[in-house]
Amino acid sequence: MQWLPVAKNSYEKGQTYAYRDRRNKKREFRSLWIVRINAAVREYGMNYSQFMDKLTKSGIEINRKVLADLALNNPEAFKAIVDQVK
Repeated sequence: MQWLPVAKNSYEKGQTYAYRDRRNKKREFRSLWIVRINAAVREYGMNYSQFMDKLTKSGIEINRKVLADLALNNPEAFKAIVDQVK
């Protein structure tokens, strides 16, 4: 019966890490999307912040996840968005 408190403590600590890391995963993915978008728009003479500002002002509501996916897998569609924003 001596192992029971150790196992319980390990379980609780694991739950704490799981809670924390679910939030960290979201943070890391958002950072990855921003890096991908920035790399893609630099080909068109803009940086990330300029692009996102123009995107907002033009009224296009598209999230970073979709933009990063377009930049990576469908450059023609991404170029069309960039051209519309310019």
